[in-house]
Amino acid sequence: MNQMTSHERPGVYSSYDASSIVQGGGGAYAVGIAAQCETGEAGALYHFSRFEEAAETFGEEAALSGLVKLLFQNGAAAVYAVPVAGEDYTQAFSLLGSAEGAAILTCDSTELTVQQALRECVMEASQARRERIAVVSGGAESVQALTQRAAGLNCERVVLVGPAAGEDNGAALAAAVAGAIAGERDPAVPLGGAELKGLNGLSARYTDGEIDTLVQGGVTPVEESGGIYTVVRGVTTRTKTGGASDTTWRELSTIRIVDDVIPTVREALRVKFRRAKNNEQSRGAIRSQVVLELENKVNREIINSYDGVTAQADPQNPTVCRVEFAFSVTHGLNQIWLSAHITV
Repeated sequence: MNQMTSHERPGVYSSYDASSIVQGGGGAYAVGIAAQCETGEAGALYHFSRFEEAAETFGEEAALSGLVKLLFQNGAAAVYAVPVAGEDYTQAFSLLGSAEGAAILTCDSTELTVQQALRECVMEASQARRERIAVVSGGAESVQALTQRAAGLNCERVVLVGPAAGEDNGAALAAAVAGAIAGERDPAVPLGGAELKGLNGLSARYTDGEIDTLVQGGVTPVEESGGIYTVVRGVTTRTKTGGASDTTWRELSTIRIVDDVIPTVREALRVKFRRAKNNEQSRGAIRSQVVLELENKVNREIINSYDGVTAQADPQNPTVCRVEFAFSVTHGLNQIWLSAHITV
């Protein structure tokens, strides 16, 4: 703090101070994190809007505080944190799954069973109209081990990142990527190329062939060049359906667009038709509202098109209006292919 000097002369005096506080910026979403921590109350849900609050709660040197800092540095609007004591993350995941606005969840564990529990948490929350995406790490595992881990998760709502950042178990990279996802307001923008902040070295440098294997196997690779860390391509661990290869949900932007469109339409209908009659006039208004919301998504280039919007009374239940529609997602630009035809 720059102290003001007291003088007798009339006038306007000032003081200033400076700090390195890291806080939520213009990110769209909050992130929830469960991690081992010896300070704070284990199993309690903490809400932070800046890193300084986490440092005061857990101690600035605590690993959990460092992960919270990475989340803020990379774009999280706010952070929900649950300290974990021991190996049981169940309660922590349950708290994070119900936390309002925590659209992205992550944890510090590289145990597959723990990550599968987190997967079940985000699936259950999403089915309860609280859409979630999980980001986890396999640490410094080999390329083959990472693809095997992805196969063990196999979910469009789970992102597995690699390699590890620095000498940690991978939690730092998972936190950085989770923050980057939370910081992107446009769900159709691909994660590939996103710059990650606050990292210090990677445990491996992948070749082009290894990156091909990782992406095809459901792993999101990160690389470093000239001291800048970037996501190579953002994919989910969903690579199979019923045992058969399926790339439908491979791109992370696909599930993010779904999580943008469906809740938007759902919330618009909930607000506008809280007390309405299930008659032809109301159903027409419902259909018009759905069209309006979808047109907005087309204009924002989140979806390419939509079709087949209907609103009909359910023949089995006269109090239910069944709304159906189809839409095509906007695909991110991952590659540009140049073909040069040279005349000599």
